[in-house]
Amino acid sequence: MASDMDTTRALAILAATSFVAMLACVQAAGDESYTFMKDAVQSPQVSYYDYIIVGGGTAGCPLAATLSQRFRVLLLERGGSPYDDERIGNMTRFADTLSDTSPSSPAQRFVSEDGVINSRPRVLGGGSCINAGFYTRASDEYVRGLGWDLEATTAAYRWVEDVVAFQPELGPWQSALERGLLEAGIAPQNGFTFDHLGGTKVGGSIFDAEGRRHTAADLLRYARTDGIDVLLRARVAKILFNVRAGRRPVAHGVVFHDSEGQMHRAYLSNGRGNEIILSAGAMGSPQLLMLSGVGPADHLRSFGITLVLNQPAVGQGMSDNPMNAIYVPSPSPVEVSLIQVVGITEVGSYIEGASGANWGVRRSGSGGDRPHRNFGMFSPQTGQLATVPPKQRTPEAIARAAEAMSQLDDTAFRGGFILEKILGPLSTGHLELRNRNPDDNPSVTFNYFAHPEDLRRCVAGVSVIERVIRSEAFANFTYPYFSVETLLNMTAGFPVNLRPRHDNDSTSLEQFCKDTVMTIWHYHGGCQVNRVVDAEYRVIGVDALRVIDGSTFNASPGTNPQATVMMLGRYMGVKIQNERLGNEGLGRRNL
Repeated sequence: MASDMDTTRALAILAATSFVAMLACVQAAGDESYTFMKDAVQSPQVSYYDYIIVGGGTAGCPLAATLSQRFRVLLLERGGSPYDDERIGNMTRFADTLSDTSPSSPAQRFVSEDGVINSRPRVLGGGSCINAGFYTRASDEYVRGLGWDLEATTAAYRWVEDVVAFQPELGPWQSALERGLLEAGIAPQNGFTFDHLGGTKVGGSIFDAEGRRHTAADLLRYARTDGIDVLLRARVAKILFNVRAGRRPVAHGVVFHDSEGQMHRAYLSNGRGNEIILSAGAMGSPQLLMLSGVGPADHLRSFGITLVLNQPAVGQGMSDNPMNAIYVPSPSPVEVSLIQVVGITEVGSYIEGASGANWGVRRSGSGGDRPHRNFGMFSPQTGQLATVPPKQRTPEAIARAAEAMSQLDDTAFRGGFILEKILGPLSTGHLELRNRNPDDNPSVTFNYFAHPEDLRRCVAGVSVIERVIRSEAFANFTYPYFSVETLLNMTAGFPVNLRPRHDNDSTSLEQFCKDTVMTIWHYHGGCQVNRVVDAEYRVIGVDALRVIDGSTFNASPGTNPQATVMMLGRYMGVKIQNERLGNEGLGRRNL
């Protein structure tokens, strides 16, 4: 028995290195062929539009589709199309996408100054192309707190849901998680709902019944075809401002480069109310403001950037909801599942889970080559294993590690992860430029668990996970001889980040939270409401410029932000249109 136990434990440890890759699996939304979408190399050197939206992501796509119903809109996306990448269209190839660190990869990896490995999207559709697919609305309290109209946000959510949201069908593992949460006291049972309700619920998914991912790019089907141009691989370098003494700076255009390095300029057409809107995300929007001269004066001058507006709050308030997970190897077969069930606790934590029969995807060799596995974010080929010092990541060492992993039996990948994410969070950090290249990642620090309440919430959440693991409902998916302490030690040994480890991870849940912290890709801030933008998302201190995306959030909405970010694009698009129609004496219009 001891030998079998050691073998199972060792296999489980190796299997779990693909956890983050599993959570970030990528699929395309289909084979949409938009006549208004083209590569930026085909665009004119100079063009004019009523609205220029920078960032074709989770907010940018619904925003552009809505504004195009009445105005001429240019949507600039630095990445490619999700419909052109075969890997994105095939769920079994998610690891190939995440292992791709090339400049054209849909996921651009970065490592925060905290030592946590992360990714930002680089594809039309944004984060909805590289997330775990969970769809759930923000609470009514969150909506009212931001001053949003509850009726209008509900209508905007439904507009999104008609295209991208579905009810998932639970398999045995997810059903056991649902029952285990109820047995652990996370009540009541709320069944399937998009709403944010305390207790246990089944949330929505952007995967349909055939397992096909639907993304924010699909929302462009709402666009008026002659009212929008979507340019791919259009890398915006900066926003152009008219600056005159004694007057507020006015945004009037952008400079962008195509994939061949040619420079293009897009300007706002003459017309009162025309605007540039940044929807480049929590990393991209504050970065582009700084590169354009809006940000902390001393920081911008250190890079030789001409100051347009001294705005010290740009890049501040950066937060990333910390995630911690426990790997639970299973004696029974489990379905491949992403996030479907969530326990919304009263202790400030959300409990979710994901399972898989084989996350280390086995590939057929080409020609006479042997089959191999790709482990995605933690594949030896990516050079991101925390246990391998950079100087030792030689091609020979990587090849040996890849070969060793490829020999693992499929049973090594049987099990699941039960994770907790804290709400908020209360800990904040900052973002700074590294250089003047918009393609490079800025430097970002999130200061995970700097606020003691965040750490308390993590400990409370991990305690709930422990109760789920011990529950009768989950008994078929746990080994009886694996104690929770063993599972904590096992998980603490995974190379999930670049932070140091300590010997007391299984006895101190506080240390476990700190040592094993990961991202769940819900980072936000940098252009926050009432600091960088006003309640209408206009950049404070300049004209004709807004920021509409997750960088404006002071806290992450609900258990997953993607539904609310897509909703925000639609909500603000309708609001902007109705305001302009009212100013023009045309009254409100149903869109």
